[in-house]
Amino acid sequence: MDFTFTEEQLAAAEAARGVLAAVAPDGVPSPALTTGAVAAGFDRELWDRLAGADLLSLPLDEEYGGAGLDAIALCLVLRESAKVLARVPLLENSAAVAALQTYGDKELGTRLLAPAGRGELVLTVAASGRTGHDPAELAVTARPDGETWVLDGVQTAVPWAYDADLVVVPAHTDGDRNVLALVAPTGAGVALAEQVSTSGERLGELRLESARVAGRDVVTAAGAWEWLRELLATGTCALALGLGERVLRMTSEYTGKREQFGHPIATFQAVAVQAADRYIDLRAMEATLWQAAWRIASGAPGALPLAGDVAVAKIWAAEGVRRVVQTAQHLHGGFGADTEYALHRYHAWAKQLELALGGAGAYEEALGDLLAAHPLG
Repeated sequence: MDFTFTEEQLAAAEAARGVLAAVAPDGVPSPALTTGAVAAGFDRELWDRLAGADLLSLPLDEEYGGAGLDAIALCLVLRESAKVLARVPLLENSAAVAALQTYGDKELGTRLLAPAGRGELVLTVAASGRTGHDPAELAVTARPDGETWVLDGVQTAVPWAYDADLVVVPAHTDGDRNVLALVAPTGAGVALAEQVSTSGERLGELRLESARVAGRDVVTAAGAWEWLRELLATGTCALALGLGERVLRMTSEYTGKREQFGHPIATFQAVAVQAADRYIDLRAMEATLWQAAWRIASGAPGALPLAGDVAVAKIWAAEGVRRVVQTAQHLHGGFGADTEYALHRYHAWAKQLELALGGAGAYEEALGDLLAAHPLG
């Protein structure tokens, strides 16, 4: 495959860097010093700036006010956002609108996509299932009842649930097929219970008890949830890559200035070898990320189904970002745990991303099943 980005993709990344340049990673209280959530909601000011730069509408076609870009462009922007720990539902909103555009009908697109691209309507996705370890589509049941659908079940750890206008909820039917339902968090039969993430952000446990959703707000097209799930996982890999790159740079800057025995510790072989190992992790994370994003963007066939490339990317992202922040903490010494220094925030976010949508072990198991079903060679 060709790793060269197009001019449009590079322009999106450059625009993101410009918007995110003023974002401070320590703009909210430290999660290490906060018993609850670090803030009541996401960064609305940044959200408006992203909308003004047309970065919320990247995946949308021109008829909805978008740029018609692909998953690769989205991942480039997500990568930049993670470097400053941007507190916005960029991944969830972008992935949701991309899925609704691809699998929803024209009426749904006309009604929702343009406002979502302008930042006026905020979408999030319930993708963690009942416990965070089980398939999300099995946590909620959906059954048709006249012109509505009735939903029952629980989805845990829904990001930005208290800020979103609509939550995209995967659910399964008696016919053993999956649907995507657009649920208003304040609707009848819908309740939220507050949860707090490892990174200190406010999450919501979404409880559905005979919640009714209009038929026009349910996407029944085959493959919609599976495609959305792979895009979310790939976007999570992009966030992990951006975070890891920023942390390795912080480590390089610190070890280049910190001296022992009259020399910067970066010149010590033990330090240099550890940093080099983490650089290799990041390059592996990058290569597998772009492979997965390219498969999503192009629809090209491969030796394994798309889920195989996404699994490989998520394994590297989960393991790699963990090793990067652990090495950074080690090489920073006690300074790495200082709550007035940003590294501990990156560590908390890294742990959140490592386990988001499933840890490395879950994807290793899924990859093993795919290899058994599709033997290579």
